[in-house]
Formats: sequence, structure tokens, C-alpha cells
Amino acid sequence: MIIGGDKVTFPALMTTNGKKHILMIDDDEDDFFLVNSLLQDISPDQYVLQWVSSYKEGLLAIETRAHDLYLVDYRLGAYTGIDVLHHFRNLGYKAPVILFTGKGDYLIDKEAMQAGASDYLVKSEINAALLERAIRYTLDKFNHLQAIEKSEKRYFSIFEKSNDLIILADCEHKIVAANPAALNVLKYEEEELYSSHLQGLFAEEAVIKDFLDQLCSEAGVVQREYVFRSKSGQQLDVMMNASLLDEKKQLYLCIIQDITARKRKEREKQQQEKFAITGRIARLIAHEVRNPLTNILLAVSQIKTEPVAETEDAQLYLDIMERNCHRINHLVTELLQSTRMSELNMLPMGVNILIEKALSLAADRSQLNNIAVIKELCARDCHIMADEDKIVIAFLNIIINGIEAMKPGEGRLTIKSWQESDKVLIRITDNGSGISPQNLAKLFEPFFTNKTKGTGLGLTATQNIILQHKGTIAVDSIVGEGTSFLISFPVVGESGEEQT
Repeated sequence: MIIGGDKVTFPALMTTNGKKHILMIDDDEDDFFLVNSLLQDISPDQYVLQWVSSYKEGLLAIETRAHDLYLVDYRLGAYTGIDVLHHFRNLGYKAPVILFTGKGDYLIDKEAMQAGASDYLVKSEINAALLERAIRYTLDKFNHLQAIEKSEKRYFSIFEKSNDLIILADCEHKIVAANPAALNVLKYEEEELYSSHLQGLFAEEAVIKDFLDQLCSEAGVVQREYVFRSKSGQQLDVMMNASLLDEKKQLYLCIIQDITARKRKEREKQQQEKFAITGRIARLIAHEVRNPLTNILLAVSQIKTEPVAETEDAQLYLDIMERNCHRINHLVTELLQSTRMSELNMLPMGVNILIEKALSLAADRSQLNNIAVIKELCARDCHIMADEDKIVIAFLNIIINGIEAMKPGEGRLTIKSWQESDKVLIRITDNGSGISPQNLAKLFEPFFTNKTKGTGLGLTATQNIILQHKGTIAVDSIVGEGTSFLISFPVVGESGEEQT
């Protein structure tokens, strides 16, 4: 060591000799010689001891961060070893420190440990074996703690920054920890989520028992798909892996991948393919059915212009033939329109405005059936690229279905709109008769209907319109309680540019 004025410098440490470099901060040179002699006696090739004689020089030496361990005397003139420990903390520098104290200074020993000392030694009791053991144990403990801290930081970083949802649950399946991705996707505040249980995240109650049985099995849950429901009510398709993380503490680890976007694209692709097939069938029907229909109608028209046998049923039969020909022709036209990917007149439109227009068109029906309409629309209207007439028709079809499903005088139709990130969501909910699970799966299929006079093409056309607008539509229903449609569209600015 070289001491010059207020500046303390140290030679570069030899990183190849494997020796540990120790700095001793002590204003008594005799103590330095004693400690150095003890170390050289018991382990001459393991440690290099360097010394500074004052608090000020000690701080300068610490700031070089050039040593593996520090031996600090408690009494340093006007300062103490506790002040040195505080300096380590202020620097944000973690290093092993052994404090030398006087005999019987147990309160000082306690204060030193609280301030960050790794160990303490009573000067009057120091011998070679005790000193070497204290240094070796302190270095081993520090390295072990550093390895643990490094590992914790690595796993904490994974936990915090992972795009996957990570949830920890206790033995009662109560959620005890969740990473930011889980809170963001599920739309919960920490306190709300931590008062919930895993089973509360599932949208389908029927799968909960099977999930819990799998979770408690030896293999756990491996690559299983489920449907979750966020706090806002949005359904989420997820892929889950879950297993027992800590047997002693009975902690379960759930790693959940949000596959909603992927599943939506798959469904959209399937639906587009279904529309394409249905459209081809519709065009075939139009070609094969309309030609003979046209001939029949021409024949009926011709017969009507000529004298016919004067029977009371002749005119009646002709009218029936003509009426049903027109009915078949109308049905074919509806099928073609419901499946055709028509050109759209797209303009930036406010979602709330479109909802209000659909409601005004359904006002007569809702008033006639004494239906209560509850609107919870977002304060600031969100714009989407839309063909006004077609989107209004899509909303109107859902609204009318809801009105027809509710009992007159008891019905309550609720329409909400809100923005989440770059999407605007619309939920249309009725408290009607609901739809059975087996019918729910066929709801958007052409010609499927429970209505005695319905064609079963209204919701097919609605889905087609929404898909053409880059939107999504999902339906949730409970028999006897009602049905809820959740629709989403990409949000755009008033100029028509998509928001990101």
C-alpha cells in the first residue's frame, strides 16, 4: 500500500494467483501487524492483507472496490465501524465485512450486524485459527448469498418480464402471487386477484373439477387448453401448464399462455372457409333453383292472363304457387346476401353513434314489449372503420334477437361499450330464455333457428359483417338467465388510421 496525502492507492490485484485480498481499516498499527502475522502463520498463501490507518483513508480505499473482504475496527477516532458500514450501504456496494470490537460490547455487535456486518470478532480473543475460520466462513457465506441473490434476480426477472401469465396458488388454490402479465391480461388489481381462487378464473364451470384433479396429480396439468374470463367479462383462450412447486409449502405454479389471438385467427379462418363453401352452395342453389322457379312463375303468369276452368279452387292454387315461388326466391336471395363477401363503404364512425342508430330502429319493438334498455357507453366515443348500414344491421340483428328472447314487461337489455388497448368492445346482454350449450355451438350456422318463422340467416349475416370489419364476435349464454354477445373492433383515429 502507498499512502500519499489524502489519496490512497492500491496496486492492481493479481487475479491469477488465487489469493484473497483483504483490507484492514484500523488506527492501531500494532493490531495490523498482529493480524497479518496470524494470517501468515496459518495460511501464508491464501490471503494478502493491506492496511489503512484512518476512517478517511478507509472510505477512499472502499471506493476502489479492490478487495474481497474488509476487517474494520469499531473505534476509528471520531468515527466508528458502524459509519464505515453505512458508507458501504450508501455506495450500494455489497461486500463481506468483519467488525473488530472490544470485549463485552454486545450492543455494538448487535448494531453492527443490523448495519450489514457479516461477522464480528472480539480483539482480545483473536487467535490464528479463529481469525482464519471467521474469514473463510464469511467469504463462503457471502459467495453463497451472492449466488442465491443472482439466482433470485434471474428468476424474478423472468417472473416480472415474462409475456406468459405466471400465477402462484396455495394449498387451497387461492392466488398468492401473479406477474404483471397476468394482472394486465386478466384486468385485475393485485388485491382483487389475491382474494380470488384459481377456479374463479375459468369461464366454464364444467372443467374446474377435472382441472383441480389434474393439478393435484403427480403429473400436474400439461399443455391443456381452457377458457378463462377476465374481470371485464372477456373470454380468453389459454394454454396452461401447472404443477406443485413446493411440496412443503404446498405452493402450485401455473404458467399460462394467452392464445386468444391465435385461436381467434383459427376460428376466423374456419369461418371464412365455411362462408366460402356456403357461398358456393348458395350460388349453386341460385343457379339450379332460380331457373326453374322463373319458368314456373312465367307459366303461372301466363295461365292467369288466359281463361281458366271456372272452378273455385283454380285461382287459389295459382296464388299458392306464385306466393311460394316468391318465398323460395326470397330465401335464396337472403342466403346469397348472408354469405357474400360484399364490398364495403368504409368510413371512420363512432361506435356509440352506430349503437344509437341500431337502438332507434329497434325502439318500436322494445317499447311494444316494455323492454328496459340500459346504456353504459364509453364517455369518449371510439372510432372504427365501418360501413354504417351494415354495422347497424349487425347490431340490430343481435338487439332484436335479445328483445324476442325476453318476456314482455320483464326484459332488460344492457349495452356497454369500452376501450381496451387498441380495441373497442361492445357487450349486448339480455335476461331472456338463454341458449342451450348444444345450440350455442350452432348459433352462427346458416338456417339454424329456434324461431317458428325465422330463416336462421340473421346471425350468419351478422357474423359475416363483423368479420369483414376485422372484428370478432363471441357469445355466452346460460339457460334461463340470458345471453351476452361480446363484439370487438380495431380502434382508429378520426382520420381512419389504426391506433397502436
